Amino acid sequence: MPGFKLPHRSVTFLTATAVVAAAAGIASASTAPEPGPAGSARASASDGALVSSLKGRGRMDYPEPGHDIQVTVDAHASFKGEGWTMPDKAWGTFRIFHRMPAANGAPERVNWGDFKVDCLTSGGPTATVTGRLVHTGGNVDAWDDYLERHVRMGISFYVSEGEAGGPSRIGLSGGTQAGEPLLSRCMAPAADAEVIEGGYSLTDKGRP
Repeated sequence: MPGFKLPHRSVTFLTATAVVAAAAGIASASTAPEPGPAGSARASASDGALVSSLKGRGRMDYPEPGHDIQVTVDAHASFKGEGWTMPDKAWGTFRIFHRMPAANGAPERVNWGDFKVDCLTSGGPTATVTGRLVHTGGNVDAWDDYLERHVRMGISFYVSEGEAGGPSRIGLSGGTQAGEPLLSRCMAPAADAEVIEGGYSLTDKGRP
């Protein structure tokens, strides 16, 4: 986000243009707005296909105090059969929400965006989701250019299966700048940030 400097550790999941999550107006201090229904992007698996799904909401760790970054996802994909790593169809939505604390006399800032899912891949406890930006809001207009270009972003997930597996994790990509190619479908950085609240449910390639 312009004017918002990120610590070096966060480069893998946030760019200088920052992060989002969607709904009209400004979110409360503790809760990100709920995403809209995925009905417009809804699809169904064809007979005999394998299906993956990822649902949930989580708050991710951030190295600077006072920041609230949440990722809400309802993503689905179908695959033609065993051995297929790229989906035949993908549908759903995800939202990225970023609340930044008041500082130096400036008020609290909120930025969020909704994305239409164009890829979900999964394997064991891991998944990657990508989507194009379709709606933004908050009291920061840093993503006007992103929305105009419907920039693609990606999120990687490690969904822990219990205490032995450690905490769940998320990795966020940034958006590419004007004149640069879009992020490729199904691509995202390593899931390096711990989920400190909430969680996700992942179903890896099962029969519908």
